[in-house]
Order: sequence, then structure tokens, then C-alpha cells
Amino acid sequence: MKMNSGILFLSLFGFLPHVVPTCPVPCKCAMNIIDCSSKGLTVTELPAAFRPSVEVIHLGYNMLTSIPKGLFDNLNSLQAVHLQGNPWECNCDILYLRSWLQWQQNRTLYRDVKCAYPAHLQDRIIAYLTEDEIISTCQYWYCSLALLSQLILFILILLQAVLVIFIIIYLQRFRRMTAEGRSTTPGLHQHVDTQASSRNPYDSD
Repeated sequence: MKMNSGILFLSLFGFLPHVVPTCPVPCKCAMNIIDCSSKGLTVTELPAAFRPSVEVIHLGYNMLTSIPKGLFDNLNSLQAVHLQGNPWECNCDILYLRSWLQWQQNRTLYRDVKCAYPAHLQDRIIAYLTEDEIISTCQYWYCSLALLSQLILFILILLQAVLVIFIIIYLQRFRRMTAEGRSTTPGLHQHVDTQASSRNPYDSD
């Protein structure tokens, strides 16, 4: 117990290099094999790093749509990564995985790593996708975003127009009420003068 606390103390203060966990949760490990298959992992739930000595990583049959950029970098002993059975989404986020797959000497090992989305790329092998095909999906996404922003802008302009019309109607009513008030003021003065003159005989008495 004292030895473990001493190692922790040294690592916290930088005297020892940062140690990657030997077996990341919730994976299973044996020798230089890390098995994270069938764990229902999403992209955000993937281990942040793997130990540098790992040779085989199993990530099949999860809920992965992409691989975080740089996850497989600096794993010099890595020989294979099993990626089948995931719902890969072949958009901009898949560029890192595609690049990594294309650097592998034996691409036939990854013929079952296929796109699940979008529809026009479904069942296409990721390693054989062209960059233009992936970038085109990014452009579709940007177009959708641009369309949404234009729609929001149109709604805002419409609301501003309604507000301006409301203000104009209110000002017209206010001016009409003011004009009516001014037109009734002389009549009130005449009425008051008439009452005053009618009371003058009594005042003289």
C-alpha cells in the first residue's frame, strides 16, 4: 500500500512518466490484445488511449460511427484493429479512419468495415472511398446548415416586418386620438365659456 501511494505521489509531481492503464475499462486484456468488442461503446465512450505495446485491438460490434483523430497514432506494435459490425457514418468525421485504413499494408483485412450512413454510400468499403466522396457529404451538411440559417434569417426578417407594421398602426391610432383630442378641446372651452357667461348675472347680484 505504501509503495503504491509512493508511485502515485511521484507520478503526480512529474517524476514518473504518465502511465496508460494496462487495460482500459470496460475492455478485457490478455497479453498484447485488448478486447473492447460488443460493449455498446460510442465514440465518446472509447478509451482515450491504448498502451503502446498493444498488437491487436478488438472494437467490433459496438455503436461506433467514427474513430477519434489520432487514436491509433504512436502504436508502433499495432498489427490489426477489428472494426466490423459498427454503424460507420461516412461524413467528415470518418476521414481519420479512412486515412489510417489506407496506410495499412493489407487492406483486405478491413473489407468488412463499411459505411452505414449516408444512404448513397451505404455498404461501401471505407478504405476505398475517395476523398471527394467524403467531402461531398460534408458539403451536403454545410448546405443544410446554410439552408437552416437562411430560414432562420427569413423568420427574423418576417418578425421584424410584423413588428414595424404593428408600430406604424399604433402610431396612426395615437395620432388619430391626439387629433380627436385637439378637435374636442375648443368645444370644451366654448362650453365652459357659455356656462361662465350664463352664471355672470348671478355673480353680479
